[in-house]
Amino acid sequence: MNISSDMSLLSLITGASIPVQIVMALLLLASLMSWWYIFLKLFTIRRVENDADSFERAFWNGGDLNNLYESISTGRRARGMALIFEAGFKEYARLKTQGGMEISDLMEGSRRAMKAAFNREMDDLDAHLPFLASVGSIAPYIGLLGTVWGIMNSFRGLANVASATLAHVAPGISEALIATAMGLFAAIPAVLAYNRFATDVDRLAVRYESFIEEFSNILQRKA
Repeated sequence: MNISSDMSLLSLITGASIPVQIVMALLLLASLMSWWYIFLKLFTIRRVENDADSFERAFWNGGDLNNLYESISTGRRARGMALIFEAGFKEYARLKTQGGMEISDLMEGSRRAMKAAFNREMDDLDAHLPFLASVGSIAPYIGLLGTVWGIMNSFRGLANVASATLAHVAPGISEALIATAMGLFAAIPAVLAYNRFATDVDRLAVRYESFIEEFSNILQRKA
Protein backbone atom coordinates (compact mmCIF):
# COMPACT_ATOMS: atom_id res chain seq x y z
CA MET A 1 0.00 0.00 0.00
CA ASN A 2 1.33 3.40 -0.92
CA ILE A 3 0.43 5.26 2.25
CA SER A 4 1.77 8.63 1.04
CA SER A 5 -0.67 8.72 -1.88
CA ASP A 6 -3.59 7.24 0.04
CA MET A 7 -3.08 9.70 2.88
CA SER A 8 -3.31 12.82 0.75
CA LEU A 9 -6.07 15.19 1.78
CA LEU A 10 -8.00 14.92 -1.49
CA SER A 11 -7.89 11.12 -1.56
CA LEU A 12 -9.04 10.95 2.06
CA ILE A 13 -12.02 13.17 1.32
CA THR A 14 -13.00 11.43 -1.90
CA GLY A 15 -12.41 8.01 -0.37
CA ALA A 16 -14.47 8.70 2.73
CA SER A 17 -17.77 6.94 3.27
CA ILE A 18 -20.97 8.61 2.07
CA PRO A 19 -22.17 9.73 5.56
CA VAL A 20 -18.78 11.31 6.30
CA GLN A 21 -18.77 13.05 2.92
CA ILE A 22 -22.26 14.41 3.65
CA VAL A 23 -21.01 15.75 6.99
CA MET A 24 -18.01 17.36 5.27
CA ALA A 25 -20.25 18.93 2.62
CA LEU A 26 -22.56 20.38 5.29
CA LEU A 27 -19.62 21.81 7.21
CA LEU A 28 -18.10 23.29 4.06
CA LEU A 29 -21.42 24.93 3.19
CA ALA A 30 -21.81 26.26 6.72
CA SER A 31 -18.26 27.63 6.64
CA LEU A 32 -18.76 29.38 3.30
CA MET A 33 -22.05 30.93 4.44
CA SER A 34 -20.43 32.02 7.70
CA TRP A 35 -17.62 33.81 5.90
CA TRP A 36 -20.14 35.47 3.56
CA TYR A 37 -22.14 36.78 6.53
CA ILE A 38 -18.96 37.78 8.35
CA PHE A 39 -17.78 40.03 5.52
CA LEU A 40 -21.32 41.32 4.93
CA LYS A 41 -21.78 42.20 8.61
CA LEU A 42 -18.30 43.70 8.84
CA PHE A 43 -18.99 46.18 6.03
CA THR A 44 -22.52 46.88 7.31
CA ILE A 45 -21.44 47.75 10.85
CA ARG A 46 -18.54 49.84 9.61
CA ARG A 47 -20.88 51.78 7.32
CA VAL A 48 -23.43 52.31 10.10
CA GLU A 49 -20.73 53.56 12.48
CA ASN A 50 -19.44 56.01 9.87
CA ASP A 51 -22.99 57.22 9.18
CA ALA A 52 -23.57 57.73 12.91
CA ASP A 53 -20.36 59.73 13.24
CA SER A 54 -21.27 61.93 10.25
CA PHE A 55 -24.79 62.54 11.54
CA GLU A 56 -23.63 63.39 15.05
CA ARG A 57 -21.20 65.95 13.67
CA ALA A 58 -24.01 67.55 11.64
CA PHE A 59 -26.50 67.38 14.51
CA TRP A 60 -24.27 68.88 17.18
CA ASN A 61 -22.95 71.52 14.82
CA GLY A 62 -25.66 73.84 16.10
CA GLY A 63 -27.57 74.20 12.84
CA ASP A 64 -31.32 74.49 12.43
CA LEU A 65 -33.16 71.21 13.01
CA ASN A 66 -35.64 71.93 10.22
CA ASN A 67 -32.82 72.30 7.71
CA LEU A 68 -31.22 69.09 8.96
CA TYR A 69 -34.53 67.26 8.64
CA GLU A 70 -35.04 68.55 5.10
CA SER A 71 -31.57 67.49 4.03
CA ILE A 72 -32.13 63.99 5.41
CA SER A 73 -35.68 63.49 4.10
CA THR A 74 -34.85 64.74 0.60
CA GLY A 75 -31.57 62.82 0.31
CA ARG A 76 -30.89 59.12 0.06
CA ARG A 77 -32.70 56.77 2.39
CA ALA A 78 -31.73 57.54 5.98
CA ARG A 79 -30.15 54.82 8.09
CA GLY A 80 -29.27 54.40 11.70
CA MET A 81 -29.22 57.51 13.84
CA ALA A 82 -30.38 59.70 10.96
CA LEU A 83 -33.46 57.52 10.52
CA ILE A 84 -34.25 57.77 14.24
CA PHE A 85 -33.94 61.55 14.07
CA GLU A 86 -36.11 61.71 10.95
CA ALA A 87 -38.86 59.59 12.51
CA GLY A 88 -38.88 61.54 15.77
CA PHE A 89 -38.81 65.01 14.22
CA LYS A 90 -41.43 64.11 11.61
CA GLU A 91 -43.85 62.86 14.27
CA TYR A 92 -43.12 65.88 16.46
CA ALA A 93 -43.85 68.29 13.60
CA ARG A 94 -47.00 66.42 12.61
CA LEU A 95 -48.44 66.46 16.12
CA LYS A 96 -47.50 70.09 16.67
CA THR A 97 -49.38 71.22 13.54
CA GLN A 98 -52.56 69.67 14.93
CA GLY A 99 -52.59 72.18 17.78
CA GLY A 100 -54.14 71.89 21.21
CA MET A 101 -51.85 69.09 22.35
CA GLU A 102 -50.01 68.91 25.62
CA ILE A 103 -46.23 68.88 25.61
CA SER A 104 -46.27 65.44 27.20
CA ASP A 105 -48.36 64.13 24.29
CA LEU A 106 -45.96 65.65 21.78
CA MET A 107 -43.00 64.08 23.50
CA GLU A 108 -44.68 60.70 23.88
CA GLY A 109 -45.59 60.54 20.20
CA SER A 110 -42.10 61.56 19.11
CA ARG A 111 -40.49 59.07 21.47
CA ARG A 112 -42.70 56.23 20.20
CA ALA A 113 -41.73 57.04 16.61
CA MET A 114 -38.03 57.05 17.51
CA LYS A 115 -38.37 53.78 19.42
CA ALA A 116 -40.07 52.14 16.44
CA ALA A 117 -37.26 53.31 14.13
CA PHE A 118 -34.71 52.15 16.71
CA ASN A 119 -36.23 48.67 16.84
CA ARG A 120 -36.19 48.38 13.04
CA GLU A 121 -32.54 49.40 12.92
CA MET A 122 -31.61 46.92 15.64
CA ASP A 123 -33.42 44.14 13.77
CA ASP A 124 -31.32 44.91 10.70
CA LEU A 125 -28.10 44.97 12.72
CA ASP A 126 -28.94 41.68 14.43
CA ALA A 127 -29.60 39.95 11.10
CA HIS A 128 -27.41 36.85 10.47
CA LEU A 129 -25.97 36.90 14.01
CA PRO A 130 -28.13 33.93 15.10
CA PHE A 131 -26.76 31.94 12.15
CA LEU A 132 -23.18 32.63 13.24
CA ALA A 133 -24.05 31.63 16.79
CA SER A 134 -25.65 28.41 15.57
CA VAL A 135 -22.66 27.48 13.41
CA GLY A 136 -20.29 28.22 16.29
CA SER A 137 -22.18 25.96 18.67
CA ILE A 138 -23.30 23.13 16.35
CA ALA A 139 -20.47 22.72 13.81
CA PRO A 140 -18.05 20.93 16.21
CA TYR A 141 -20.74 18.38 17.05
CA ILE A 142 -21.52 17.78 13.39
CA GLY A 143 -17.81 17.24 12.77
CA LEU A 144 -17.66 14.90 15.74
CA LEU A 145 -20.55 12.92 14.29
CA GLY A 146 -18.57 12.42 11.09
CA THR A 147 -15.51 11.43 13.12
CA VAL A 148 -17.39 8.85 15.16
CA TRP A 149 -18.93 7.36 12.02
CA GLY A 150 -15.58 7.25 10.23
CA ILE A 151 -13.77 5.59 13.12
CA MET A 152 -16.60 3.10 13.55
CA ASN A 153 -16.41 2.28 9.84
CA SER A 154 -12.63 1.90 10.05
CA PHE A 155 -12.74 -0.57 12.93
CA ARG A 156 -15.62 -2.44 11.33
CA GLY A 157 -13.42 -3.00 8.28
CA LEU A 158 -10.74 -4.60 10.46
CA ALA A 159 -13.08 -7.51 11.19
CA ASN A 160 -12.30 -8.93 7.74
CA VAL A 161 -8.52 -8.49 8.09
CA ALA A 162 -6.46 -11.29 9.60
CA SER A 163 -3.58 -9.11 10.69
CA ALA A 164 -4.37 -5.43 11.36
CA THR A 165 -1.59 -2.90 10.81
CA LEU A 166 -1.34 0.87 10.94
CA ALA A 167 -1.68 0.96 7.16
CA HIS A 168 -5.17 -0.51 7.47
CA VAL A 169 -6.36 1.81 10.25
CA ALA A 170 -4.69 5.10 9.38
CA PRO A 171 -6.73 6.11 6.29
CA GLY A 172 -10.08 5.54 8.00
CA ILE A 173 -9.10 7.39 11.17
CA SER A 174 -7.53 10.21 9.16
CA GLU A 175 -10.65 10.79 7.07
CA ALA A 176 -12.68 10.75 10.28
CA LEU A 177 -10.47 13.37 11.92
CA ILE A 178 -10.81 15.61 8.86
CA ALA A 179 -14.49 15.96 9.73
CA THR A 180 -13.56 17.19 13.21
CA ALA A 181 -11.04 19.63 11.75
CA MET A 182 -13.65 20.98 9.33
CA GLY A 183 -16.11 21.39 12.19
CA LEU A 184 -13.60 23.45 14.14
CA PHE A 185 -12.66 25.41 11.02
CA ALA A 186 -16.31 26.38 10.59
CA ALA A 187 -17.00 27.02 14.28
CA ILE A 188 -14.01 29.10 15.43
CA PRO A 189 -14.41 32.03 12.98
CA ALA A 190 -18.17 32.02 13.53
CA VAL A 191 -17.78 32.29 17.32
CA LEU A 192 -15.14 35.01 17.10
CA ALA A 193 -17.21 36.98 14.59
CA TYR A 194 -20.40 36.60 16.62
CA ASN A 195 -18.74 37.90 19.79
CA ARG A 196 -17.20 40.84 17.92
CA PHE A 197 -20.38 41.81 16.10
CA ALA A 198 -22.60 41.36 19.15
CA THR A 199 -20.35 43.80 21.04
CA ASP A 200 -20.45 46.29 18.15
CA VAL A 201 -24.25 46.06 17.93
CA ASP A 202 -24.62 46.58 21.67
CA ARG A 203 -22.37 49.63 21.48
CA LEU A 204 -24.45 51.07 18.63
CA ALA A 205 -27.64 50.39 20.59
CA VAL A 206 -26.28 52.42 23.51
CA ARG A 207 -25.40 55.29 21.15
CA TYR A 208 -28.88 55.22 19.63
CA GLU A 209 -30.62 55.16 23.00
CA SER A 210 -28.47 58.00 24.29
CA PHE A 211 -29.33 60.05 21.21
CA ILE A 212 -33.05 59.39 21.72
CA GLU A 213 -32.82 60.75 25.26
CA GLU A 214 -30.79 63.79 24.24
CA PHE A 215 -33.00 64.58 21.26
CA SER A 216 -36.13 64.18 23.39
CA ASN A 217 -34.77 66.79 25.78
CA ILE A 218 -34.06 69.15 22.89
CA LEU A 219 -37.58 68.71 21.50
CA GLN A 220 -39.08 69.28 24.94
CA ARG A 221 -37.24 72.60 25.27
CA LYS A 222 -38.24 73.46 21.70
CA ALA A 223 -41.92 72.70 22.50
